[in-house]
Amino acid sequence: MRIATFNINGIKARLPRLLEWLEETRPDIACLQELKTSDETFPVKDIEAAGYGALWHGQKGFNGVAILARGEMPVEAQRGLDGEAEDEHSRYLEADVKGVRVASIYLPNGNPQPGPKFDYKLRWMKRLRARAQQLWQDEGPVVLAGDYNVIPFDRDTFSVRAMQDDALMQPESRSAYRAMLGDGWTDALAVRHPAGGVWTYWDYQANAWPRDAGLRIDHLLLSPVAADRLVDAQVDRDTRGREKASDHAPVWIELRD
Repeated sequence: MRIATFNINGIKARLPRLLEWLEETRPDIACLQELKTSDETFPVKDIEAAGYGALWHGQKGFNGVAILARGEMPVEAQRGLDGEAEDEHSRYLEADVKGVRVASIYLPNGNPQPGPKFDYKLRWMKRLRARAQQLWQDEGPVVLAGDYNVIPFDRDTFSVRAMQDDALMQPESRSAYRAMLGDGWTDALAVRHPAGGVWTYWDYQANAWPRDAGLRIDHLLLSPVAADRLVDAQVDRDTRGREKASDHAPVWIELRD
């Protein structure tokens, strides 16, 4: 079973790239982030024509997450995170698909830091960890996939110096992410590529793609039952080099059936 995560950076603008990638790679489950479209304008007919059932949690112009399932309809389990009733951002969606509980996550960026956006990021990460601990108790296969907007380790950036003041690499961001690893979640890409140097994001600015000046900020965290089934974890980096591409590349895991 292949489970992928892809920050699409505007599903309407990138729809040809998304459909192309679905056709070429045929993931069983695809978690999408940064849809930047309302619920009403999500291109569900195009997705269904590609052979996928879809759940989505949209927001006009910003945020937005979705879960696609090949040949079936994902069964929604939760929309949004508990703990902050006034939070209207569409950043979290959870569903049961093909015997796996999957979450599509678009974690706040947090810049500029310090400031209210960074404070919101840290509060959101606490809420995510609380939900992850609830899911842990079910003892089933769980995959928390998405754009975490966290550079976990120095080996996950092209330049520590360039990113040292960024919210993605602050000690508080890293500590919150590593707390989940400490709870027992497995960072699939890190396990498969322990030396680092594997990027999932290249900025549109500063010639980042041609220079390979990338970051690893898109992650799939696996519960023990899912981690026991892990066969591989890779990045479809060629996708980033195509015309009108997202600034992120899809990341995927392969699980034994």
